[in-house]
Amino acid sequence: MKPLTVIKAGTGVLTRLRDGTLDGAALVRLVTAIAGLIESGHRCLLVSSGAVGAGVSAFKLDGYPSELVVRQACAAVGQARLMHTYESLFRNFDLSVAQVLLVGEDLREEKRRKYVGDTLQRLLAEPGIVPIINENDSVAVEELRVGDNDMLSARVARLVGAERLVLLTSVDGLLHPETRELVPEVADVADVLGFAKDEQGRFSIGGMASKLKAVQMAVDSGIETHIAHGREPERLPRILAGEVGLSTRFTVTS
Repeated sequence: MKPLTVIKAGTGVLTRLRDGTLDGAALVRLVTAIAGLIESGHRCLLVSSGAVGAGVSAFKLDGYPSELVVRQACAAVGQARLMHTYESLFRNFDLSVAQVLLVGEDLREEKRRKYVGDTLQRLLAEPGIVPIINENDSVAVEELRVGDNDMLSARVARLVGAERLVLLTSVDGLLHPETRELVPEVADVADVLGFAKDEQGRFSIGGMASKLKAVQMAVDSGIETHIAHGREPERLPRILAGEVGLSTRFTVTS
């Protein structure tokens, strides 16, 4: 089988900081990069945030909503906008998209987890289909807490037997707290837990601390993981080729 990479794109990568609306230029660059990976022989599965942020503007809000029912309503509007955009962009590369919306129970309960896994494997067997996964935020409650899609991507990567997980965020990777320089490689996640501050943006939830929790799950499952800059998706082929200094690479220890 061709190598499988799970790519997670956060809200800060996909939406504009000023108002939380979808950033069309960022989406074009991301889709172009993923299509290029597929063309070169990779299999890719995308875990995409952005639904709540994409729906914020429809409710004329000036920040990420704190009230659960408002977040769910924003997600209901935003998810449709998000998938319409992905479908239109991937069609330019003769690729189709498949939407898979999940809640935590879908990956915790054994029978439901098997159904999800079987569906994803069938989608991944088709070279012209890109599965796109998100939390089902319009009905989820507990799953809307900090770090949802970071952990979701790690769980999905484990479920489908991915070789790599790439968490795309708004910085180059994990930065050293004193020098602010990129940490290029980490052999033990425990050594860098103190480097992260659990911050969040106006239109997103989660932060570097939640990403490191997801990284720990992934590497414990034997999945090489990267934290990389989502506004520079053209780096993805070089990252997957092993080039150092373009991301923080978390290695798998035997």
